[in-house]
Amino acid sequence: MKRITRITVGTLATAALLAGGGGIALAAHQTDSAAITVTAAATGTAATGVTGTAAAPVTTSAYISSRKAVRIAKKRVPGARVSKVEREWEHGQRAWKVELHKGAWEYDVYVSAKTGKIIKLKRDYDD
Repeated sequence: MKRITRITVGTLATAALLAGGGGIALAAHQTDSAAITVTAAATGTAATGVTGTAAAPVTTSAYISSRKAVRIAKKRVPGARVSKVEREWEHGQRAWKVELHKGAWEYDVYVSAKTGKIIKLKRDYDD
């Protein structure tokens, strides 16, 4: 039984490393003589052993890059060109402000730095 558990842990660690790219932290906790829970912290997935106890979900504090924020904003306003990208606070959270121009219009798209969702969109007529 211990050999099967070791093989399972090794297989899960390899799969997490391949899926996550690197920097995977594995935490193993032995509760009883036959129960083991393995959590791949970087991917947020949990695999359980014999007893079926689930691990707590893992939260990450990674922010999206400015490039990704620009891609999200350009998807919202297709055909626009980017004139400025800056990081600001908007609605109590960190956000990327992407300034776009399309025709005679100026768009300010605020993309949440944490989730990547658009939290605000302003459109002004550029004289």
